[in-house]
Amino acid sequence: MAHDADVIVVGAGVAGLVAAQRLQAHGLTTLVLEARERVGGRLLRHTLSDSVVIDLGGQWLGPTQERAYALARELGLTLFPTYTEGENLALLGGRVQRYAGTVPKLGIGALFDFGSAVAKLDRMAKQVPLDAPWNAPHAEAWDSETLASWAQHTMRTHLGRWGIRLFSEAVFAAEPSEFSLLHALFYIHSGGGFESLTNTRGGAQQDRFVEGAQSLALRLAAQLGERVRLNQPVVRIQHAAQGVCVATRSGATYTARAVIVAIPPTLAGRIEYDPPLPAVRDQLTQRLPNGAVIKCFAVYDRPFWREQGLSGFAVAECDPVHLVFDNSPPDASCGILLGFVEGAQARQMSAVDPETRRTVVLECFARLFGERARQPEAYIDHDWSAEVWSRGCYGAHFPPGVWTQFGRALREPIGRIVWAGTETATRWMGYIDGAIESGERAAQEVLTTL
Repeated sequence: MAHDADVIVVGAGVAGLVAAQRLQAHGLTTLVLEARERVGGRLLRHTLSDSVVIDLGGQWLGPTQERAYALARELGLTLFPTYTEGENLALLGGRVQRYAGTVPKLGIGALFDFGSAVAKLDRMAKQVPLDAPWNAPHAEAWDSETLASWAQHTMRTHLGRWGIRLFSEAVFAAEPSEFSLLHALFYIHSGGGFESLTNTRGGAQQDRFVEGAQSLALRLAAQLGERVRLNQPVVRIQHAAQGVCVATRSGATYTARAVIVAIPPTLAGRIEYDPPLPAVRDQLTQRLPNGAVIKCFAVYDRPFWREQGLSGFAVAECDPVHLVFDNSPPDASCGILLGFVEGAQARQMSAVDPETRRTVVLECFARLFGERARQPEAYIDHDWSAEVWSRGCYGAHFPPGVWTQFGRALREPIGRIVWAGTETATRWMGYIDGAIESGERAAQEVLTTL
């Protein structure tokens, strides 16, 4: 029987494109079907000028993300460090303070409370097997409570607990009450520790792409050429021992010997499968919601905060923005503040009209950096929950009970169907590096099968 390709890949994010590239290198033909009019998935760049690109989606690399650094080198992309010179700002209890280092001046009690909690989380995280979190020594107990409930009975200070909430929003784009303690521990282990996930220099926010992170996908897609088909949302996958038949919304059908589904679990669960998938797999995708985040950019003629000895980084008890970075280009030809609206605040702001959202975000910037911050030359924000083919970022999170009851179905192939996407990674789940790992693993599983 003739096939359109040896392998069909659903989704032209980094995971799907890496899988297709690896399979092509081994002599198999591939066909990548992408629902959007573009490639990149949760990576999306926006050009402000000929020399200035901002990332509306994922944008950072950090130490130990060796797959991502290697792919960037392979594709000829240029990295530069996130700006960290100068003092940081913290808006806590209605007062703005300057501080050096990674932790604001919280007071002895709150600092000890927060530091002890972080140390406990790191110790527990090391006990979670990355390939099978359900086999952790206290998996059932850890998976039966949320990170919020753990913080409530473990920590003693409001500011200490607020630090855990900030961690939850910054890393998961979700509230600590929305995912299990086991998931938090797995994620911490997956990313190399609490500080590795949260730090800029020496952490996951260390380096940025001059050309924008979406360039990873654009250059991979260019190598694959016409094997990448855009505007092809997959609605149905028929699978049997002999191969698969994939149908798109446009009415087109494609056949192959195997299929890699490289999209977020919640979207994979919306595809019709014939025969239906095992109950455990379907129950899993019903339980994996995406986080909520709006990235907000204010563009100025120059990074004026640097003239005040400030790094541009800030943490704030200032709804809706709790976290700010200097996102200026490497030549500082303009100044850009990047504010994150995440978790519950993102869900609220998603329903607000754009002008109101702009006003409240700039109010937070002004409280931190002064009135100059209220008058940018341009303002741009991007709501990832409103993206039809993402429905949230940065990735999926696992509520209580999901890892221990359904986690085994996350990566397990079903006949000729193989799963990819950053949510299926063991290292750096939720990050670009995790997406690359998942694409490489999925390609190897297909090669083994075929």
